[in-house]
Amino acid sequence: MSKELLKKVRKIEIKTRGLSRQIFAGEYHSAFKGRGMAFSEVREYQYGDDVRNMDWNVTARLNAPFIKVFEEERELTVVLLIDVSGSRLFGSAIKTKKELMTEIAAVLSFSASANNDKVGALFFGSKVEKFIPPKKGRSHLLRIIRELIEFEPQERGTDIAEALRFLTNAIKKRCTAFLLSDMIDVGKDLKPRYEDAIKIAAGRHDLCVINVYDPRERELPDVGLIRLADSETGREQWADTSSAKVREHFNNWNKTVLDGTMQMLRRYKVDTVSIGTNQDYVKGLMTLFKSR
Repeated sequence: MSKELLKKVRKIEIKTRGLSRQIFAGEYHSAFKGRGMAFSEVREYQYGDDVRNMDWNVTARLNAPFIKVFEEERELTVVLLIDVSGSRLFGSAIKTKKELMTEIAAVLSFSASANNDKVGALFFGSKVEKFIPPKKGRSHLLRIIRELIEFEPQERGTDIAEALRFLTNAIKKRCTAFLLSDMIDVGKDLKPRYEDAIKIAAGRHDLCVINVYDPRERELPDVGLIRLADSETGREQWADTSSAKVREHFNNWNKTVLDGTMQMLRRYKVDTVSIGTNQDYVKGLMTLFKSR
């Protein structure tokens, strides 16, 4: 690892590990519960204990009432689905979408690790570019952060359905999955192309969507004649932003896509939060955790 990359990884680690300790540890624990209750031990019956938990075998053997004690089975598997398509490099505010996704993913990783959960990562564009299977340990987390910072995809397009199908096939047991993307992956009818894949993945896993966006993607400013480039297809065109009609068409397109996406996520009861590159992602994640 180069000195420059090491410095970047360390900077992300210091900032996000601190946030996960100070703010998210308790919230994460209560928002993402384990698979259920596991038997822990037996102890003597005390007044007020639930008699349904009586251990009749031990009670008979010791001639005194004993009950079974259960505790929450905490360990989870967490998988981060990271959109590495060309549009992630856009940013008109404090940071790019890539930088924002990197910090959010790192915070989620450290929060999961603090709860002794395994963490894995899946990087996707128009195909699954890289999969890091879930594991524990600091060196494993630092590997994920390093990939978040320096990973370069082979293709620049977006196929969310492909990433969700890979998740469903690769992780057989129920896991907690965070999909970090701008969620712009629609057909000519402006409807999400990944609805079937979301339906299946949300039925099998605890899926959360973190919709990362830049404010300039949702509202075009009046700055005269500009050349717009599609970062995924490379197509360019001129647009006269001083025209109210042009701005309205652009804004309506984005509103239609966003509304359709949010309606679809609600339909399958997928928890979601939108976080802009000009916003404090701490508030966004707290909103997501508390909504569960």
